[in-house]
Amino acid sequence: MKGIKLNKRAQGFTLIELMIVVAIIGILAAIALPAYRDYVAKADASNAVASMSGSKVKVSEAYSVNGAFSCTDTTGTTIAYCAADDGVLSTTSGNITATLTPGVGAAGAANAGEVTWTCTLTGTGAVPIKNCTI
Repeated sequence: MKGIKLNKRAQGFTLIELMIVVAIIGILAAIALPAYRDYVAKADASNAVASMSGSKVKVSEAYSVNGAFSCTDTTGTTIAYCAADDGVLSTTSGNITATLTPGVGAAGAANAGEVTWTCTLTGTGAVPIKNCTI
């Protein structure tokens, strides 16, 4: 055993090398965690808005038939996600609540008489998505 000499590199990592690796992992985690939270919030918001797409069609149809927004469709059935009788739709996915408010294009505008939707998001960590504000 006395005759075996170990190479300096074969003895392991130095403390400074281990500290550098830990620091790099910490920096990467500090960047990745907020990005992941935003990703989850956007996924929840998209899920909430997409789940109401069928109800949007029913509210729009009820408006075109009756001339007023309502939470009952043309057959008298209650429209899903519609809470008040003004056609406003709302649902929650995760920590994000999406609210879709119907409106009608003003006379003389390019979209006159068409049903338009305003989307708002609320909740912990809500981030805007396409056509939806906070």
